[in-house]
Amino acid sequence: MDTFNVMRTFRRIVELGGLAKAAEDLGISAAGLSKQLRSLEAHLDTVLIQRTTRSMSLTETGRSYYAECCRLLDELDALERSVKQQSQRVAGTLRVNAPLSFALSVLSPLITDFLHKYPDLKLELVMEDRIVDAVAHGFDVSVRLRTSLDDSTLIARRLATIEQKLCAAPAYLKLHGQPQTLQDLRHHKMISYSLAHTQGIVFDSDFDSAPNTPAPGSTALLFSGEHSQVNNSLMLRDFLIAGLGIGALPSFLADPAIASGQLQRVLPEFVNEPRHIYAVYPTNRHLQPKVKAFVDYLAAQLPDAMSKAR
Repeated sequence: MDTFNVMRTFRRIVELGGLAKAAEDLGISAAGLSKQLRSLEAHLDTVLIQRTTRSMSLTETGRSYYAECCRLLDELDALERSVKQQSQRVAGTLRVNAPLSFALSVLSPLITDFLHKYPDLKLELVMEDRIVDAVAHGFDVSVRLRTSLDDSTLIARRLATIEQKLCAAPAYLKLHGQPQTLQDLRHHKMISYSLAHTQGIVFDSDFDSAPNTPAPGSTALLFSGEHSQVNNSLMLRDFLIAGLGIGALPSFLADPAIASGQLQRVLPEFVNEPRHIYAVYPTNRHLQPKVKAFVDYLAAQLPDAMSKAR
């Protein structure tokens, strides 16, 4: 027996003063309604309503049961309204995982503005350059910067694209010379991001082809000789500014350093494989408002924010 539905039925019988009116209101037959009432009384092992062919009246037990039914059903309705209202509010705790360099350089001012916009929201931001299991670690959203994503049961929304720019300090290039071809890079000190999909530098053009001539797929220039690795893009930028070699930086870090003269583009005519910014979150038929609000906000704000990255 569906207790709450039967309680609602009993309440309508009492409120409307009879089975016929209650049956019409509920859209069921009087016989079907009478059967439900008998089932309820049998379940409770008591008589709730004294019935004759012309009238009905509550027993003393029926009056007590009716009062409790009203109280419980009103509380249940209030609880359901509260849950529905909560499900539509951007509130609660939002757990986000993002790469350290990107979070400090680009996300920081965005998140500040986002939290001002939604004051009922609490943020837990974990900055980690390595890819983590979003579900196992309980993250609502993971921001990932990848050339592509592996197959996953998670939902991935592409938010923006980041150009990778090959750079070096002017002092390094003055001392070691400006590379003229991709093959020349094999004779330079190279610094790479160790957590990238492919170690080395990946171009959309073949080494031996003319500049800007597409080749099937992508071609990776793997380093030999003096080659350093770091697992953080901010540190990679600082190594390059210090004149330690040549490396590829995401545009949000490369552009400010190039504009200030600290770094200089190397082989700009060759297109380096870009990275994409993804928001990754668990599959859910009812996407939480806090997740939707955050992902929509990033999608709207990221392109402009990357151009202003510090």
